[in-house]
Amino acid sequence: MLPDTLHELPRHERFAYAKLLAFVTNIDDEITIDEMTVFEQRLGTALLSPSQRKEIRAYLKNPPTLKECLDDLGPVSGRLALRDAALMSAADGNIDEDEQEVLEEIAASIGLDEGIVDQLLDWVLKGYDWMQDGLDLLNIE
Repeated sequence: MLPDTLHELPRHERFAYAKLLAFVTNIDDEITIDEMTVFEQRLGTALLSPSQRKEIRAYLKNPPTLKECLDDLGPVSGRLALRDAALMSAADGNIDEDEQEVLEEIAASIGLDEGIVDQLLDWVLKGYDWMQDGLDLLNIE
């Protein structure tokens, strides 16, 4: 689990964060098991109520617009959402053009240079390599 302070943010920002992640899972019109795993892990970190989780999961089938997702994000929740959107976009092993564009739109909307997206994606890939190294050490395929 990633160390962060997401759970300390106001509930409406945690909800907006989770809504954005639901949007990101649908960018390529396919939700993979790997994306769903990241989504559920991060949803758990948001510490939302059961009714809010149900509402967020409904967005997986009927996603909101990107603007709706970004409206209630604060400075910190927006940055954490961008980070975790990068994690989810790379979870299936491929970042397509639409995912890249959305990540850049998110970065711009929270006042970050689009170059941060490439830096985050590099960080994600290093993390996945690190996790694979652990499996390799244990001879787990």
